Amino acid sequence: MKRTVFLALFAMASLMLLVAALSAPVAAQTTTTTSSSSSNGDKFLAAAIAFGLAAFGAGIGVGTSGSAAIAAVTEKAEVRTTALIFVVLAEAIAIYGFAIAFIILGQS
Repeated sequence: MKRTVFLALFAMASLMLLVAALSAPVAAQTTTTTSSSSSNGDKFLAAAIAFGLAAFGAGIGVGTSGSAAIAAVTEKAEVRTTALIFVVLAEAIAIYGFAIAFIILGQS
């Protein structure tokens, strides 16, 4: 029950942040600005979202697979390598998010 409530609250908070980030400015601009300053802010926001969600997902994956791996290794020591592979695969999600953040920031 607590997990369902937490996931619902997290989904609502994520949706509110996404709507706030993607909404158009309300005030009219009096001077003409270049799109590079706006796109730089958007790039930083996109990179932060990409890495943040990847790190969050990796944390959940490592927590779940790590606890299952420890339980499996305590019962049967031969599955140590297989269990370690599953933990490393979950950890790689954060590395992929880090790489995507750098790709987003590197675009001109």
